[in-house]
Amino acid sequence: MPPKSASAKSAKSNRAKRTANQAKRSETSVKPVKEDVSTIPLELQQLLLNVFRNSFSNRFGSDLKPLLQEVKQHLYNRDFLSAFGKDEYLEAYVVRWSPSRALGYLQILGDLEDHIFVSKELGAKRNPHDLRIACIGGGAGAEIVGLAGFLKLLAEKHAPPEDGQTKDSNSGTSEKAPASSTQPRFEVSAIDIANWSPIVASLQNAITTSPPLSKYASNTAKEANTKLLHPDSFNTESLQQDVLTMPVADLSVQLQDADLITIMFTLNELYTSSLPKTQAFLMKLTGYLRPGSLLLVVDSPGSYSTVTLNGAEKQYPMHWLLDHTLLSVPKDAKSKDESPKWEKILTDESRWFRLPEVLKYPIDLENMRYQIHLYRRTA
Repeated sequence: MPPKSASAKSAKSNRAKRTANQAKRSETSVKPVKEDVSTIPLELQQLLLNVFRNSFSNRFGSDLKPLLQEVKQHLYNRDFLSAFGKDEYLEAYVVRWSPSRALGYLQILGDLEDHIFVSKELGAKRNPHDLRIACIGGGAGAEIVGLAGFLKLLAEKHAPPEDGQTKDSNSGTSEKAPASSTQPRFEVSAIDIANWSPIVASLQNAITTSPPLSKYASNTAKEANTKLLHPDSFNTESLQQDVLTMPVADLSVQLQDADLITIMFTLNELYTSSLPKTQAFLMKLTGYLRPGSLLLVVDSPGSYSTVTLNGAEKQYPMHWLLDHTLLSVPKDAKSKDESPKWEKILTDESRWFRLPEVLKYPIDLENMRYQIHLYRRTA
């Protein structure tokens, strides 16, 4: 900055130079943000939005907006116990933020299908169509519904013949027979610090039962009204646990047989809560998972965490801390030639998922910008 006694002409000249330099930097440093072009059928995306709408149809009243304001204030204050301490807060959060993320996660999973099942073949001894997923911080249902949509896509690839239908005695509608042994099955555990069990149960019910119909519905509508997934093919479990302080035995049970671990918009919060505990959690995760398991991390782009080294504070990008933990050779390695326990197979620091405008939902939803990192556990 020039001193206060500098001439106006000099100040103007300096401002012009700075403006020119800033413009020059912006032209050379701005990178285009990748946008996911949705390859998911619109009908399926709408069905997933309907899962949220049907599960919490009573939540779209005039009290939704003030509830959301209260939730946002608690989140801003990082008071998570209060933000997720009431059933009405949980429902308000879910109907507002989970639907768009569920569709974004579905697109991500669809894009990663080849990686997921290559890793499954490398490491699993079970039916290759089964998948066990642990969702860290996944209680709000976005991961669960996104995974349900992904399973629906996979199931259609293994669908039985058209004549293999059964009659639903409760609804009078026809639907495809239960999943065969060759069709994919998902077991999903959602581990979260809040008690999301009622939310998960409602979503599970909406996914595995036929949607409600008006008593005046036509026969055609009744025939078309089928459940998204058969109950035998999709099972969910909600656990209220803080993964940073979770008993070792409990954490091991949840992770040791998992094919896929997801940490969606949660890792930076864990780092902010306690960087040492988060690093320790990632090391435990590494020890519990078998070779071939995948770790999928999705978070806000540009997430940073503050690290204190030798008494000085410095900010590091979240993905740098993650790489440092997973891709470095442990200090206690028995050999200098020992390899890292993970390999990074996909990374992108900024992407957009944009909602198709034709989709219908009672309230406005937002597009999702995110960073993504995918790791595979090595031998």
